[in-house]
Amino acid sequence: MPITKLFLVRHGQSAGNAEGRFGGHGPTPLSELGEHQAKVTAQALAKEGITAIFSSDLSRAVQTAEPLSKILNIPVLTSKAFRERHVGVLEGLTFDESKAKHPKDYYALVNRNVHHVITDGESYRQLLRRATNELWEILRNHQGQRIAIFSHTGAICFLTLHLMGAIHRSTKQTPWLVTSNCGINRFEVRGRNNVRVLALNDTRHLIESTGDDAFAAR
Repeated sequence: MPITKLFLVRHGQSAGNAEGRFGGHGPTPLSELGEHQAKVTAQALAKEGITAIFSSDLSRAVQTAEPLSKILNIPVLTSKAFRERHVGVLEGLTFDESKAKHPKDYYALVNRNVHHVITDGESYRQLLRRATNELWEILRNHQGQRIAIFSHTGAICFLTLHLMGAIHRSTKQTPWLVTSNCGINRFEVRGRNNVRVLALNDTRHLIESTGDDAFAAR
């Protein structure tokens, strides 16, 4: 089985991130800092020999993928499957607003209850199903290549847990794997049962290239 290199990349800081709001499926664009992070990340990933670029179809993810696409002259293939979790009534609210207006949904989300369906939204389990189905389809079609997927903190968390074998049908709650804006999770994939984790939340390119505190814009 040829080795496929997989890079899961969180989008740069969005306007919603900067304001501490739940993004969900909202169309919030990158902030000025986010645009800078995307350019630096593209320069770092261009050195990895990326052969295919995929992205959530939400604007903040596509905007982050575009600089790499321009450098390598490779199109960005978008998919709804890599969208962030649909947070329903919490979309656009701050954490404090969510806690006050929709405490049941808020606490189920922050406690990572994988089965809870947010009002007018979806569950982490539903997010996991759509994202992993798309991931394995891509891995089947691009064996032996180097694939970058631009997505969101929740989607990347659950894709990573899945690749690590850390979430199962019986799982009710999970830890949270932090991915900073433009952080990269790196894997080598030889098959469903043969995945090597190379790095989680790799932000060296941001620190070395810009001096940014990589954790300042989670």
